[in-house]
Amino acid sequence: MASVDYNKIVIKEKSFYKPDLNEVAEVLSRGLKNNFETVSVSAVDCPDLRQEPFNLTSPGLCGDETLIELGGTQYLLPLVQRDKLYDLALLAKHLRRDPAYIIGAGAGPWPAFNVNCEGVINLTVRNGTVEQGSRAVTVQPVGAAKGHSGYLQRPLPAHETRAALLGNFLLSQGKPGKVIKVVAKTRTGDSNFITSIRETLQNHYGDKVVGLGGTFVVHEGRLKHHVMPDFSSTPLCSELDVENWLHFFEMRAPVVHVGTLVTGDLDLDLRVQHFHGSSTHGDGGHYHGDTTPSTAHYEGYFAVASTVLRVDPPLEKHTFGRD
Repeated sequence: MASVDYNKIVIKEKSFYKPDLNEVAEVLSRGLKNNFETVSVSAVDCPDLRQEPFNLTSPGLCGDETLIELGGTQYLLPLVQRDKLYDLALLAKHLRRDPAYIIGAGAGPWPAFNVNCEGVINLTVRNGTVEQGSRAVTVQPVGAAKGHSGYLQRPLPAHETRAALLGNFLLSQGKPGKVIKVVAKTRTGDSNFITSIRETLQNHYGDKVVGLGGTFVVHEGRLKHHVMPDFSSTPLCSELDVENWLHFFEMRAPVVHVGTLVTGDLDLDLRVQHFHGSSTHGDGGHYHGDTTPSTAHYEGYFAVASTVLRVDPPLEKHTFGRD
């Protein structure tokens, strides 16, 4: 099935408030202590994220940092719109971005495996050539070959550069540079790692909307993720419908996550946070939080974005199905 034609859909762009990185680090250093016993935040030179444990396709997160939100849950719910397929390599070309480094969370390309899936997007376009490191997670029958308790993580084929329906991505040049490093251990509050970061920034900056994109690894403990099953044949019309449809699993660390967060929607109906994870041992999916707060150990690297691109925003608005 062909992907959407970017010349025929709406693409809106708005600017974020972009505070100094040292200021962001100071704000997070104070605020995250409400949810974690041990906190260390600083503005640092980004480590080479191609190395373990991250295994990403570019060394850094920097260079013309932009957040992208594709589509929305309205294209999945109440019933799927299968024609909403977005080729990320073609999007980079349309935006005249090369090199283009794209990481984040979205619905995976269902035609790749002929089933709905979670997409853990990690790809670089350089001189028109794609380096693909993305993975997909599908629901599997328990006991299926190579499955892990009802889910299966697989690499996307090298030529498969699409996401479906919805997605939240950091687009940059993948260059080394200054980023925010966040280390948090032993969760003491109710908010998960990403919610803690977002709410801390939102409380401090108020109406000045800040956007971050990047990656974090959970080094220890266990995690709650969901994996979408195949598309529902009956309409999903409420949060309860969605929760009953999704499959929830407890995952094992270490798991590396990629995604974005924003402190407001800029009248673009933005999803405030969205991270997906994958691992070398087969666990992965949509991040909800840790289930072992006493052993939780997070290490994250985030770029502060200058702008956001809202690609193919749905006309209809609803808020369910976004957790």
